[in-house]
Amino acid sequence: MGERPLRIGMSARLMHAPPKELGFPGKHLQYLERSVAHWIMAHGALAFMIPTLTKGGGVTRQSISVRDCVSAMDGLVLQGGADMSPTSYGDEPMRPEWAGDKVRDQYEMELVWEFVIQGKPVLGICRGCQLINVACGGTLYQDIPTMVENAAQHRHEDLYDNFHHEIQILPDSRLSELFPDETRPRVNSIHHQCVRKLGRDLRVEAISPADGVVESIRWNGSGYMVGCQWHPEFLGAGLLDSGPIMQEFLDAARRAMRN
Repeated sequence: MGERPLRIGMSARLMHAPPKELGFPGKHLQYLERSVAHWIMAHGALAFMIPTLTKGGGVTRQSISVRDCVSAMDGLVLQGGADMSPTSYGDEPMRPEWAGDKVRDQYEMELVWEFVIQGKPVLGICRGCQLINVACGGTLYQDIPTMVENAAQHRHEDLYDNFHHEIQILPDSRLSELFPDETRPRVNSIHHQCVRKLGRDLRVEAISPADGVVESIRWNGSGYMVGCQWHPEFLGAGLLDSGPIMQEFLDAARRAMRN
């Protein structure tokens, strides 16, 4: 018999106050965007959402720990979603709408480091890229249009994932090895925050050539931790092929499982 399918955990998106029309008054929702799960499953791996373990959430850490959850998985994908809280990297929100989700920040950072401790790979998408940077001691620009000099457009409210721009893959990076024939591919762009101060032991692998905004980062540590500022799970004609990114991540998960 062959090896079992890889089990990939996905961090949950959190909805602390769902709209009444959803029919969950007074409840907290945890959910995933199906494109991420389908992207994982299209490469032959199984996708699982990892719920939070929070005080008052009905699950005591004496029964199930974060370590237990991570032990059952072979890798972690951090979904996109709500802004990070500036308080997670030592700042205060410049506007109320940029206050972010501190609860999710704490939950995801705990997951990240437990996966690293257990030698299992982490892939961060959009917010997930920013989370990796902050987890490594970096900071973020709370708003690209108002804080980055000569900023290009990185988000279009109406077009959403149909808004695209070029990125520049830096030479001598692992990303350039994955895409040897691509130097300035197009990707989708759905963010207004980005890496400001780079975290410890991280290197930049791609930028926006129009304004220098960081588009991809990679950890220099002994494990595998990569962040993409775009959404590689949102496929589209003329965009950078997302297959090599997922395959590299799954290859790292397979190696970790065999060790």
